[in-house]
Amino acid sequence: MPKQAVKLAVPGFVALTLSACMLWHPPALAREAMYPSMAPVSQYLMPEKAEIALARSAAPSSISADATVMVLGREGYTTVARGKNGFLCFVERSWGSATTDPGFWNPKVRGPICFNPAAARTFAPIYLMKTRFVLAGKSKEGIALALASAFDKKDLPALEPGAMCYMMSKEQYLGDQGKHWHPHLMFFVSGAATKSWGGNLLNSPVIATNDPEERATIFMVWVDQWSDGDSTLQAGR
Repeated sequence: MPKQAVKLAVPGFVALTLSACMLWHPPALAREAMYPSMAPVSQYLMPEKAEIALARSAAPSSISADATVMVLGREGYTTVARGKNGFLCFVERSWGSATTDPGFWNPKVRGPICFNPAAARTFAPIYLMKTRFVLAGKSKEGIALALASAFDKKDLPALEPGAMCYMMSKEQYLGDQGKHWHPHLMFFVSGAATKSWGGNLLNSPVIATNDPEERATIFMVWVDQWSDGDSTLQAGR
C-alpha cells in the first residue's frame, strides 16, 4: 500500500474520499455501527453567524473575504453573502463523503471548503444536489442512484479544467479519526487520472483518490500553514 494511501485512510475526511473505509476494516465496521442512519436534521445545523465564519476560514481572507457564502438550513443551502471574486465557501457535512463511507451520517463533521470559480460552477453542484437528496429523506443507496441518474441525464455540468478548492481551516472536523487533519488544497479532474498526476507514488506529495460516484479524481496536496497564516508546526498539528 503506498504511504500516501495510508495517510488518506487515517482522516476518513468528508471531502470526497471513497477508499478510506476500505483500508481499515475494523474501524470502518465500528463507525458503521455508530452512524447507521441519518441523525435528526437539527444535529447537522449551526447558528448562521458561526457557520459563515467557519465557511470563510477555509481559505486565506484574501480569498474568502470576497467569496460567496452559503449556509445549511432545513431545506438545503442558501446564499447569505454575495461575493465578487467567483469563489464559493460553505461548510460541508458528512454526506460530502461517498455513500460507502461509514461516517456518511456523522453529525459532528464540519468541513469548511472554498471553491475557486471553476469548481464553484461545476463541482460544488454535486454536493449541493446530494444535500437535496439527503434532506428529501433518500437512503444512501437512493442517493447514489439519483446522483448517477443526474450525471447520465446531464443535469450536472461537465467539470471545468482548473477546478480546485481550499480546505485550510484550523476548525475543520473531517471525521472522528482525522478530526482537524491537515490544511490542504484539492484539485478535481474528470475520470480516473491518478497516474497522469503521479498521485500516490513513493515520495510524491500528491494524494489521489478516484471517486466513481462523482466521476472525478480528487488530488490533495498538504500545505504547511492554516488559512490564518499560522504554521502547522506552531499550531502543533
